[in-house]
Amino acid sequence: MIANLKRNIIANYAGSIWTSLMQLAFVPLYIKFMGIESYGLVGFFGTLMATLSVLDMGLNGTLNREMAMRSALPGQEQTSRDLLRTVEVIYWSVALILGALIVLLAPAIAANWIKSSTLAVTDIQQTLMIMGLVVVMRWPFALYQGGLMGLQKQVLVNGLNSLFATFRGLGAIAVLWMVAPSIKAFFWFQVLASSLETLAAMYFLWSAISVTARRSRFRISLLREIRGYATAMMGIGVAATVMTQIDKIVISKFFTLDLLGYYCLAWTVGTSLIRFASPISSAIFPRFAQLVSIQDSAIITNLYHKSAQLMSVVILPLAAVIGLYSHEVLFFWTGIPKVANETGLVTAILILGSVCNAVNNIPLAMQLAYGWISLPFWTNVVAAMLFTPVVILLIETFGLPGAGLSWLFLNLVYVLIQVPIMHQRILKGELFNWCLHDIVIPGLGALAPVMFCKIFLDQPSSKTGVLFLLGVAWCLSFLCSTVAASCIRQHLATWIDVLIARFYSKCINGLG
Repeated sequence: MIANLKRNIIANYAGSIWTSLMQLAFVPLYIKFMGIESYGLVGFFGTLMATLSVLDMGLNGTLNREMAMRSALPGQEQTSRDLLRTVEVIYWSVALILGALIVLLAPAIAANWIKSSTLAVTDIQQTLMIMGLVVVMRWPFALYQGGLMGLQKQVLVNGLNSLFATFRGLGAIAVLWMVAPSIKAFFWFQVLASSLETLAAMYFLWSAISVTARRSRFRISLLREIRGYATAMMGIGVAATVMTQIDKIVISKFFTLDLLGYYCLAWTVGTSLIRFASPISSAIFPRFAQLVSIQDSAIITNLYHKSAQLMSVVILPLAAVIGLYSHEVLFFWTGIPKVANETGLVTAILILGSVCNAVNNIPLAMQLAYGWISLPFWTNVVAAMLFTPVVILLIETFGLPGAGLSWLFLNLVYVLIQVPIMHQRILKGELFNWCLHDIVIPGLGALAPVMFCKIFLDQPSSKTGVLFLLGVAWCLSFLCSTVAASCIRQHLATWIDVLIARFYSKCINGLG
């Protein structure tokens, strides 16, 4: 099991890093070919997809958990196939309805919501209609991905994600270069890429569940069994989506597409930490669920602190470098000084919010593994009701930096309220260890060397010099954070001892 967990974490990171690189590599080219306002429409589509995800009724997260728990129990193959068929029928039906609604509402959205100074209303309307087709083919992918993750087929999932991230990016650039540098051509290619990706994930998930004597069928009784967990997951998803997308929704309404494009660029960099956090939580959650099902509390506590420290060692050095060098990172990425000037501050603020989001991932995974969904549910509901007016006020007062502040305040509240409440019921007495040993000490180790570089080292002006400085700062930060994290340090020391022992053994055998 431990070997599988390590393999899944490595696979998740490899996939996340590759897909992130693909996204970061192609965004400047999208802007070059289509312009910042067209890229604003790409950002609008991302917000649209995230908003529509609330309509999965919690089935994605529920299928992940059910597949993980049933895979640890014998004789559950037929039930697993029936559950997948049941959820699949619902998912595809909703996808078709959503796509049709987007097509029907496209004229009203183009005329009354989106503001552009360079794109014609008819072009925006036609682009929105194509987005509806992308939604139909893209939306069910999350279901199949969740099922595969629950079965711990995470190497496969990340292979698919990496393959299609590359295909989607390279193909889009090829279309923009050789066919037409237009937003409509971009989204027509996304229809093709999304169709292939979803169908591939569907095939692999069905293949991963053992074939049984009876064909899978739609069963209402299975929906009754999971409705409590699924309903709470849906509530969590609805509130979380409101809080993560309301800033972009407000910006798309009150500002022009170019400012939405700038904010989406800042969001891409500022929330990139989440891409590095999700591989750990995605790999850990099925293992948590299995340990909870067999009630092994000692191993759960040990794994909880190890995974929390691993999260800190991975996330905090990146956060320190990107946060303190946000202007340099943006200039190195885009090569456009105006982009760096417009988005540097908001990117740094978003990074702080993403740190809080990332360190909350492991406690949240533990809550969901125990089935304690009422805590994140009600936390999200209350936060969503209070958060929306705060976002609007901050954006109206401070502009784009205000949107970043809303993200920071939201995630800070989660860490300060939700995590302490969790430790009153789950892993009692471990809150202090989590705060000090899992977060604060590794965080100080990560921050100190980057601040030293920022204060005492000369800041280069060339891209090569910027890259070298960022690399040095990150290496020092990662090293200090790793040494400061007790569980990771002990694990690393054990690994080094094993390597040394093997080396001496080979030397002795060679002399003999």
